[in-house]
Amino acid sequence: MYIPEYYKNNDQKEILEFLKANAFGILVTGGSKLLATHIPLELIERNGSFFLEGHVARGNEQWKTFKNEKEVLAIFNGPHSYVSSSWYDFEEVPTWNYVAVHVYGKLKEVTGEAFEALLHRLINKYEATMKNPIKPENLSKKTMAQMRGIIGFEIEITDIQATYKLSQSHNDKNYHSVVEELEKTPLSASNEIAELMKKKRPKR
Repeated sequence: MYIPEYYKNNDQKEILEFLKANAFGILVTGGSKLLATHIPLELIERNGSFFLEGHVARGNEQWKTFKNEKEVLAIFNGPHSYVSSSWYDFEEVPTWNYVAVHVYGKLKEVTGEAFEALLHRLINKYEATMKNPIKPENLSKKTMAQMRGIIGFEIEITDIQATYKLSQSHNDKNYHSVVEELEKTPLSASNEIAELMKKKRPKR
């Protein structure tokens, strides 16, 4: 991913927190042409290494590329917003502020009990906040038989590239002008960008 130096984020703790909070990503693999699937990709740590866990439908042709892939790419997007150059005190072109993380790694299929445990972790994570949470162990054999229709996998992470494009190249006056204008918009993503910017460069 192309990242100008002042937009790079090398804070591993912050990046890992971002991946946990924005776990719905895009898995990209090769083949005769590039294939991409929008799926939950859960970050886990095991023996000091980090992995992404996921699954795709067996009817999705992408899984057939897994065995031939030396490296796969997972893309995660955070909030983003248009930034008008009318908010600066000088003439400039408009731009876009955003957060994105690209994760590269080695993929292998997960089967058997390990695959069942993977699905249980996913369900339990998202059911935890439900009023009447579903428990995988209480689902019928008929329902759980649907597992045969999906392919589980894990990606051992080998590289992470993160860009936090948040007007870092501007002076304090223009930086906080952008924050104030973003806070005025009715768009939640713009408001989220404003909050991130305030955390990155608080007013003195």
